[in-house]
Amino acid sequence: MLGDQLNHAHSWYDSTDPDTLYLVVELLQETAYVRHHVQKLCAFFAAMAAFADGLREHGHAVLHLTLDQSSRYRDLPELILALCERYQVETFEYQAPDEYRLRRQLREFDMPTGVARQEYDSEHFLLPQSEFESWIKPGRHNRLESFYRRMRKRLDLLMDGDQPRGGQWNYDHDNRNKLKPADLAEIPPPRLFANDVGDIVERLERHGVDHFGRVMSELPWPVDRDQALELLDYFVATCLPRFGRFQDAMTARHEHAWSLYHSRLSFALNSKLLHPREVVDAAITAFDADDSAIDIAQVEGFVRQVIGWREYVRAVYWVNMPAYAERNQLDARRDLPAFFWTGETRMNCMRHALGQSLDWAYAHHIQRLMITGNFCLLAGIAPDQVDAWYLGIYVDAIEWVEMPNTRGMSQFADGGLIATKPYCAGGNYINKMSDYCGGCHYDVRAKTGERACPFNSLYWDFMLRHRERLATNPRIGVMYRNWDRQDEEVRSATLARARDCIDNLEKL
Repeated sequence: MLGDQLNHAHSWYDSTDPDTLYLVVELLQETAYVRHHVQKLCAFFAAMAAFADGLREHGHAVLHLTLDQSSRYRDLPELILALCERYQVETFEYQAPDEYRLRRQLREFDMPTGVARQEYDSEHFLLPQSEFESWIKPGRHNRLESFYRRMRKRLDLLMDGDQPRGGQWNYDHDNRNKLKPADLAEIPPPRLFANDVGDIVERLERHGVDHFGRVMSELPWPVDRDQALELLDYFVATCLPRFGRFQDAMTARHEHAWSLYHSRLSFALNSKLLHPREVVDAAITAFDADDSAIDIAQVEGFVRQVIGWREYVRAVYWVNMPAYAERNQLDARRDLPAFFWTGETRMNCMRHALGQSLDWAYAHHIQRLMITGNFCLLAGIAPDQVDAWYLGIYVDAIEWVEMPNTRGMSQFADGGLIATKPYCAGGNYINKMSDYCGGCHYDVRAKTGERACPFNSLYWDFMLRHRERLATNPRIGVMYRNWDRQDEEVRSATLARARDCIDNLEKL
């Protein structure tokens, strides 16, 4: 089992067999394909160890290898070949990896003569891969909303017969509130854990694993089934009543600004400690309770993330791989600024989003999309470098979910397979959805001059660089008419400010 295949309910474990040996292994190759946040490495390794212990407690034979035992092998295939010889293996079975590189690796290495190889489904997702191409057409845009509605009907979730409960499918417009000063006092503390990972940190250091981010000897993320369920229960009881309303909001003025009302269940889901159906069922059950404080907009927004967006991006990833990983439709070539690894920038919104990511290996979807992602898009950062940063820094990042969100939704590098327009904005959007701008070195209202918010001039520089491609897009074409109506002197000064920002990207 790989680190993201910790599904306790898999049919493999329905019975015990003394002739079946389950392999759980820490691998140097999985620490090095990108540079990882230390908490991400610790979370996966700790969850793997807990899963191995759980299998043993249920009577299964388990071989759990840490880096101390596995590092002598070049990669996973070399280790498997050695174990096949050591244990006189007759059949090697594995669950199909959810990352393209790993699935290819496990399918294509040469097995020893006489050893059979068999692939199984991970039994986790709600839409089988065999059905992807009847839902998602490769090489073209497929509407999320259509996908989501089909999933709601298929799973009979929040439905009254064949109609959506509440009379509408999507309450996104009700879920875009900014946190006002009076709202800050209501923000709940996050449910955190204190998992001792000191031995894992020492092991990473001993084997020279390159990592970054805030090191914690006590990891706050759930690493076993009980903790994952506890976090789910906490979200449903404490956060879900206000989740949707403030799911896009951002603040710098609260000690729990990094967590707000978000579930932070993505690591537990993506490692398969939790099943997506049990997660949405728990939310809907709480919504249906007689004394529920949860309204339809809150629960629908959460259900849409889990059964809509999560399943959608997975399908887009698989029907378009491996070519998807090479897409760079906007020809972005600049290097990622060094402050992405330090958080040291005078842009207050970026400093908070980056600092939180470095501290907690976590940021919510709007911080990822409209702060750090928006900056990379406007500045023309190479999507390979953006992908590597997102894949490394976030505790929940696995390529099948990271790449469509980053290369597609955030960077528009896929040319519109995910989004119908680039998700770009100037400082006004950030000011609308956060309180970041109030304490910033830069002036969010200014487009010109050395103290003007970089997002403002970079936005127009981006729009004009790609005018030929974007001007006919009905969702953003009006922006070009707004630009053309501006005074020529203002336009020239705005673009001069953008050039200054680009030339001094590292100093912003």
